[in-house]
Amino acid sequence: MSGPIGAAIERKLGDRFAPAHLEVINQSHMHSVPKNSETHFKVVVVSDQFAGQGLVHRHRAINQTLADELAAGVHALSIEALTPAQWEARGGAIRPSPPCLGGSKADR
Repeated sequence: MSGPIGAAIERKLGDRFAPAHLEVINQSHMHSVPKNSETHFKVVVVSDQFAGQGLVHRHRAINQTLADELAAGVHALSIEALTPAQWEARGGAIRPSPPCLGGSKADR
């Protein structure tokens, strides 16, 4: 179940991009943060609106849409922004996230 920040992210991305597929994944538990945090997210946005746009443009559009959340405590945002054809070509698979190496988990 999504918390208030995850729900806001889902609503904003849904409203802005009218996605064919949308996933908002709270990955905070994978990082050195307090339990039930909403600080690290992965978003998968599949939208026709990305057709003809480069990856940087897509990421900027998502970051602009979530500017308030990024300014108010979302520390990390992993983005997969795809067209429906790209999503279908990869079989609807979400790429795995790398392990956290920050905070107390880093090898020093």
